[in-house]
This record gives sequence, C-alpha cells and structure tokens, in this order.
Amino acid sequence: MARVYNFSAGPSMLPEDVLKTAAEEMMEYGATGQSVMEMSHRSKEYQAIFDEAEANLREIMNIPDNYKVLFLQGGASTQFAMIPLNLMNKNKKADFIITGQWANKAYKEAGRYGEARAVASSADKTYSYIPKTTAADFDPDADFVHICMNNTIYGTKYNELPDTGDVPLIADISSCILSEPIDVKKFGVLYAGAQKNVAPAGVTIVIIREDLIGNAMDITPTMLNYATHAENGSMFNTPPCYTIYIAGLTFKWIKKMGGLEAIKAMNVKKAKILYDFLDNSKLFKGTVVPEDRSLMNVPFVTGNDELDAKFVAESKKAGFVNLKGHRSVGGMRASIYNAMPIEGVEKLVEFMKKFEEENA
Repeated sequence: MARVYNFSAGPSMLPEDVLKTAAEEMMEYGATGQSVMEMSHRSKEYQAIFDEAEANLREIMNIPDNYKVLFLQGGASTQFAMIPLNLMNKNKKADFIITGQWANKAYKEAGRYGEARAVASSADKTYSYIPKTTAADFDPDADFVHICMNNTIYGTKYNELPDTGDVPLIADISSCILSEPIDVKKFGVLYAGAQKNVAPAGVTIVIIREDLIGNAMDITPTMLNYATHAENGSMFNTPPCYTIYIAGLTFKWIKKMGGLEAIKAMNVKKAKILYDFLDNSKLFKGTVVPEDRSLMNVPFVTGNDELDAKFVAESKKAGFVNLKGHRSVGGMRASIYNAMPIEGVEKLVEFMKKFEEENA
C-alpha cells in the first residue's frame, strides 16, 4: 500500500500510529467483544476511554483545574454563536481582531446578539499579516475579545497575544491546537475543531474557565449553553464517541513523542525547511510577512495562475496531494500539521526544486 503525502488543511492526515491502533481495535476494543463505534456512551467501558482522553489532554496542555474541558459537536463554527450567547451577557459588547475568514465569521455572528466591534483588521493586504494592537485599542467594558490564533487559509499566526487587560481573551485554535505549548491561563476560552491536528471531523474541543459558565442569555438553546455540557460531563446527549476515541489515541501519541515541546521543535524544523526554500526560490514565493508566518499552514504562489495549476496537477501525480490553495485566495498551500513527517516536507521541497528547474 502506498500512502501519499497529504497536505490537506482539514480534514488532514493523522499519525500512522493512531491509524494502525484504530485499525487493530476496529472489530474489538480490548476484551469488550465490540468496536468503540458500537459502544453505549453510558457504558463504563466507554466512560473509561473518555476519561483517559480528557486526562491526557489536561496533562499535555497543562490545563488548570478551574477550566472545564468539553467535547462538543457542531464544529468550531457553532462556537461563533455559543460564545456570544454565553459570554456577551454583561455589557452586550465584544471586540474582535479580524485576521481572516473565520475570524470575520465569528465577528458577524456575534453581531446578532450584541455590539460586535472590529478593533483591527488585516483585510487591506489579504490577511497576510497580524495587525498590531495595544491595550488602549480594546474596550474595557467588552465582555470578551476574540482572536483566531492561527489562520488556516492565509497562513498567519499570533506569536504575541494582544493585551486585553481584564477582559477575557477567546481564541479559535482549530489549526494550531497541540502544535506547540500554550498558556491556557491567559485565555477565558479556547476552542478547536478536531479535524486538523487531533482527529477526524466530528468533535469540537472547548476549554473554558469555570467562572464564564452559567450566565447564558435567556434565548440560548439548551444545546448551546455551556452549562448544559459542563454539568453533564459532555454526556448530555450522545457525544461523537468514535472521534473522541481517535482524539484520545492522538493524545497518547503526543505523549509518546515527548509532549508539546518536542512537537513544537519538530514543527519548527519542518516549517524552516519549507520557508527557507521559498525565501530563496526564483519561482515560488510565500505570501505572509515573515514575522507572522504559521508553523502549520504555508501558502505560496508562482505569480502565474496557469503555472500554479500546473504545479498542483503535477504534484498530485507525484504523490503530494491537496496542495491547491483555498478557493478564496488561489495559489498553493501546504498544511504541515503534527502528523506530517519531516520526510514529507523534504520530499515536497525536492519536487518544488525540480519543478522550478523545469519551469522557471
């Protein structure tokens, strides 16, 4: 069996160790006589899987005891509504930094429930940088400040968090979760769809400070109230059981790899290989200012749409798939999440060098 190098932005490739374990346990998990997919979510066997997954995530991310970890459904996009419904509850105001499509969608959704204010935006340069802010830019009466930590489409990331004072900072970390250590204490809420660095699509991880739970607006649907899930251990309804199981395997893999410091070192090495090539290439160029480059998503172009299309087609034939850029920006994008081996990036650069020699 020949596996391709999958540079998809999500759903993305998973660690081979995780896939192999899942395959081995597909018909029977342990001595239960059943697959995890067939288990009752109320069974003690599944509860043990769930509890181990949460415990390992808490350990890996060093999540403080005064934060709840929720495994929810609806994707990160559902959080665009859940956050204002639950947190925009004192002054009905929130500040947003617009660094891409998903940050903008969160901003627009919040505007349905209160006063959403765009403090800064990088739309003027196709979101190719992270706008600089100071503490004075934020409204001290805002109920929260929202950012997208890593912008999947545009390839930017926050290397320095905005100073929001006492206002809770909320971050979408869908495309950078578990890629490097993060100080959870600096945030009121962290949330992430699983399909980039954790598991198949289906579960959304929410890490929320306990004092932010329990004050949802009266109009909040039961299923969109954080208290509903916090009070029921994410078991108010049937959770995405199998996806949580796969997430648990990924957490074990990260521990085996040496934790988030080791994962970060690997990701920095991979990104440097690709960025160094782009910085010296006569044909390809990166689209993000160097100081705001993502470790996870690397967009690049040739400057010629026809040549971009040719590169995508030829790279696919060579075993490098899903390199086409997002439809809103074009070009190419290599998503090099945790599961992408260093070898995959090295071989991609080799192919890019060859393509450049033949087409420059």
